[in-house]
Amino acid sequence: MAEHLSQSELDYPFKLLEYFNGFRVSKVIFSACELGVFDLLLRAQEPMSAQVIARELGASVDGMERLLDALVGVEILEVETKEGTAYYSSTDVSNLYLAKSSTKSVHSMILYLSRTIYPLWNNLVDAVREGKKPADSDQQKEESFLGIYSSEQEMLKFMGLMDSSWVLDGHDVVTAFNLSGFGSMVDLGGCTGALAQEMKKAYPSSSITVFNLPRVVEMSREHFPQESDEVTFVSGDFFDDPLPPADLYVLARIIHDWNEDKCLTLLKKIHDLCKAGGGVLLVEALLFENRRGPIMAQIFSLNMLMQTEGRERCASEYTRMLNKAGFANVQVCRTGKSYDAILATR
Repeated sequence: MAEHLSQSELDYPFKLLEYFNGFRVSKVIFSACELGVFDLLLRAQEPMSAQVIARELGASVDGMERLLDALVGVEILEVETKEGTAYYSSTDVSNLYLAKSSTKSVHSMILYLSRTIYPLWNNLVDAVREGKKPADSDQQKEESFLGIYSSEQEMLKFMGLMDSSWVLDGHDVVTAFNLSGFGSMVDLGGCTGALAQEMKKAYPSSSITVFNLPRVVEMSREHFPQESDEVTFVSGDFFDDPLPPADLYVLARIIHDWNEDKCLTLLKKIHDLCKAGGGVLLVEALLFENRRGPIMAQIFSLNMLMQTEGRERCASEYTRMLNKAGFANVQVCRTGKSYDAILATR
């Protein structure tokens, strides 16, 4: 093994230490978002001292200065010193993605990661040992709302995560294939409708419907107003209720939630509804066939172990399931982003 390492790696494990401290870097960014640092700097449009930022956000000067310095260290903020005082300013990245008011903000994703996923991963050892969500985890003990989340507030955080995800990946996954030939599309479990809006932008002549649980539809309308009213929402359970007719059914980050039997049940149900040429679009984080990555898909798969009964899969596993459900023509597209696309037609 040693012959594959450089001398610097043998002398000092830089990469290992970077990984060891990754959780702390995450929490630096999460905390700055929760405190409102990026929003304040965006509004100010000029460099600010730690003293002023701390006063505006109700924080200690010492604590805020240390946090700001760490954000400079990870190149999310800029700093310049004048007459012995440090002045901090935002970057294009922080303005575009971390400030809540930006149209490309992933602020909701960060809140979900910080408040739900971060503490949940304290149970990873138990989840690996048991091969499922630990029976004594707070989340599992309290599950009641919609059979998934412990409260409406927790569900709203998850919906915010989904909404933010499609800010980054939505356009890429809906344009991975040319879907203009599908006159009607139904996004099953489409949450807030954010991906459906991306579909409508890309294929304006197609009718787009979001099919989701009744309470989710109500919460989407109440808390996540859409850019236009051209996307229709229909209430129902995609396992138990009839699905709206469509040329294409979209399952975005849905199949990875379930074990294979449930996946096949849903895919067969969709196949039986499809006419010739109709199909299904799966949007998931695809693992490499050789098990060497991508690291984010591997992390997501561990997260599925922590939260659901599902997992991330490689393209051949999805293809096998789709074939077993009756779909013959399966195409795979890796987008190079967090999520990839698989199109299967009847």
